[in-house]
Amino acid sequence: MQHGLRLSANNLPRICLIPTFSAPPAPHDAATTPANQQDLREQGSVFMPRFDSHGLVTAVAVDRTSGRLLMLAHMNAEAIERTRETGHAHFWSRSRGRLWMKGESSGHVLRVVEIRVDCDQDALELIVDAAGPACHTMAQSCFYRRIAADGSLERVAGD
Repeated sequence: MQHGLRLSANNLPRICLIPTFSAPPAPHDAATTPANQQDLREQGSVFMPRFDSHGLVTAVAVDRTSGRLLMLAHMNAEAIERTRETGHAHFWSRSRGRLWMKGESSGHVLRVVEIRVDCDQDALELIVDAAGPACHTMAQSCFYRRIAADGSLERVAGD
């Protein structure tokens, strides 16, 4: 068992036990047929991340209070484990080719309150409390611009 953060009924963080990764059933098990594995992944209670060919899943960070999308990044198995162990968001940097903790240099860490998994387990939603701007440009969200009708980019109000 690993420790993770969850919100209690009174909205105060508390430590609870969250199961670690579980391997899919052994090859001789009937549950390994494609249909059964899909059912297990989509409807079961076993965390079986579907990593891409680079060993990554897409992850988005969403502000717990506002519900605002803060950033999109990628996580490998180590980033997921470090996030669950520490309660702070860790990601795999494709450009730097290394694991990094959000806010490791700026101090603008993302404290992970909950990790949600999409239906086929190839994307994660991190519900977070941000200690500052999520974007390296100092915008609150990395999604601080929109495409205008003329095709140019314009800053979104409030960022």
